[in-house]
Amino acid sequence: MVGGSKAHHSGYDSNMVKSVIVPYFKATGVTLTELKATDIQAFYMEQLKRVKPNFVIHYHANIHKALKYAVKIEMIDSNPADKVERPKKNRFVGSFYDSEEVQKLFEAAKGTKLEIPIFLGAFYGLRRSEALGLRWDAIDFQNNTITIKHTVTSCNIDGKRIQVAQDSAKTKSSMRTLPLVGSFREYFREVKAAQELNKRVCGNCYNYKYDGFVFVDEMGERMKSHYLTCSFPDFLERHGLKRIRFHDLRHSCASLLLANGVPLKQIQEWLGHSDFSTTANIYAHLDDSSKLSSAQAMVDGIHLPKAGNFTSKWDSVRTETAE
Repeated sequence: MVGGSKAHHSGYDSNMVKSVIVPYFKATGVTLTELKATDIQAFYMEQLKRVKPNFVIHYHANIHKALKYAVKIEMIDSNPADKVERPKKNRFVGSFYDSEEVQKLFEAAKGTKLEIPIFLGAFYGLRRSEALGLRWDAIDFQNNTITIKHTVTSCNIDGKRIQVAQDSAKTKSSMRTLPLVGSFREYFREVKAAQELNKRVCGNCYNYKYDGFVFVDEMGERMKSHYLTCSFPDFLERHGLKRIRFHDLRHSCASLLLANGVPLKQIQEWLGHSDFSTTANIYAHLDDSSKLSSAQAMVDGIHLPKAGNFTSKWDSVRTETAE
């Protein structure tokens, strides 16, 4: 049925099509020409019992694209997915650590495999792909800067999970240069020295394939994206720390910047958001201190009537109305 013959068509999530969509519609026995909007809607309702709306939106995108192609090659006259009510996206509000929790996290991470990415995520607000993609040519020890210009992401190709390194950030604004503060400067120098020592000790056993990357282990192996995603929650649990996602370190960075009076515009530049509205939509709810400052400015600038004045005026109105 749906998506069966075109699961590998460009733009499809083949795993999603094969593992979820195709099995469901095969079980129903509905053929492509018999398919109605109500059948698709029933599929969405069934999936919402087990996954969040965002997943069902992805299902919809795949189904709609497959049926659109079926219309194009004249297998069906119209796209029934056009008539289906797509689930509304659930707005995600990330969790975050306060300064005390970040400090405890740093202490727990010292000397572990997760030390570097945790530091980069919480202090610089780097995305997972940006942390794993950091290379030594992006760290300028002479001018004390760190430039975010490399990424490492993972994707599925023919059923295999592979790592893709790119010499460009997510967007033009994602490629940003940040100050390399004193403690981080010395820290990265120590990491670089340790890498050089590992090369000498391991000799031919060292994996030079990833030479130049900051984030490699003693044998030169680069950490995989899914390892970081999966091991981080386990690490937090072992150390009795609040459970958050690795990406929430980025939220923690933003919340600490806000708490210390850094304007949202500057936070946008620090995090590498392409649009100010993105930063504002995600973090405006954390900006309580600025709201309090605005409220106090209004109080200082406007002479509000005393509470008793409001009461007496309201009482007089009620008396006149009663009469």
